[in-house]
Amino acid sequence: MDLNIIRQDTIGCTDKLFLNSAGGSLMPEIVVKTMTDYIYLEQQYGAYGAADRNGEKIRQFYEAAAQLINAKPENMAFTVSSTDAYAKALSSIQFENGDVIITTNDDYVSNQIAFFSLQKKSGVKVIRVKNLPDHELELEDLENLVKKHHPKLVAVTHIPTNSGLIQNVEGAGEICRRYDVLYLVDACQSVGQLAVDVNKIGCDFLTATGRKFMRGPRGTGFLYVSDRVLEKDMAPVFLDMNGAEWTEFNDYKLLKTAKRFEHWETSISSILGFTEAVKYANGIGLQNIEIYTKTLAEQLRMGLRNNGFRVLDEGRNLAAIVTFCASDGSIDGIYKALKENNVYFSVSNKSNALIDFTLKNLDRAIRLSPHYFNTSEEIEEVVRMLNK
Repeated sequence: MDLNIIRQDTIGCTDKLFLNSAGGSLMPEIVVKTMTDYIYLEQQYGAYGAADRNGEKIRQFYEAAAQLINAKPENMAFTVSSTDAYAKALSSIQFENGDVIITTNDDYVSNQIAFFSLQKKSGVKVIRVKNLPDHELELEDLENLVKKHHPKLVAVTHIPTNSGLIQNVEGAGEICRRYDVLYLVDACQSVGQLAVDVNKIGCDFLTATGRKFMRGPRGTGFLYVSDRVLEKDMAPVFLDMNGAEWTEFNDYKLLKTAKRFEHWETSISSILGFTEAVKYANGIGLQNIEIYTKTLAEQLRMGLRNNGFRVLDEGRNLAAIVTFCASDGSIDGIYKALKENNVYFSVSNKSNALIDFTLKNLDRAIRLSPHYFNTSEEIEEVVRMLNK
């Protein structure tokens, strides 16, 4: 990693202290240029003409995204968000009354709401795995639940939005493979900051977004779909001509690849921009990014603890999402100091992490999420300004 070059490529980090990559990160210059250049092509040649001139570049998305998570291009689908990818994955599973979904206490809020919707509409039962005292996933409980309930799906969020916890998706994957259970992983906060390998995880679906740690444009994401899902002819409920071929008056034939999860109409400029963001991350190396971002996050946690703040992240393996509050549980003073010093951050609310925040007896927390364009000096500066 050459931090000087990375920061030169990241115009948005020069006039502020940006620590909100878990919300929406800063795009490298190549991403922005690629997207704006394409928009000018559409202005000149129209949507179809511009797309025709970029066919090869569009195909590069599937190769770059596959390289990112150690998959094959035919297992990748472009989506407009991680939630879009998640919904398409869920809709490809034929849930019936009495089916069980096993999830965790730290699953993403939108995923939980989707499960409750299935519960109300299809009679699906939602069961959560216990946490160990250190907040790690209790895999023994997961296996017992799988053996008892024979679930239709196990769903785990790799890193929740409300803390730095990295859940053991590989361990959960081993259990799912052992009992032949469909396995869905939400990696919207992990892809881009951790080395993610779908073969090691053993998932059937993995969802990701572009705007967070991937440093891509908003309105982008991807869905990984395993070979066994494709071979079972699983597909989202609402297909269009991008995912299937109309072969008979009253029938169609599914596309063989994960593109069956895509829709025809999409933003080509966004695909091209996201492709550049993925290539940028691949060029640096996700192992390098993971080591560096974890180091910054631990520096930040230590500095906050040493100055009397309550750091809320629990677990043996923590990512570059740091959540904290004052010792009395308040955030107002922290919020004011960060705003006054032009620090970009997020606030996590109880409604986004109802179980976790209820157990921690909190309504809100400050969330700082450093990335590989940040520096150790910036971390020191944040701790210093909060300690005044």
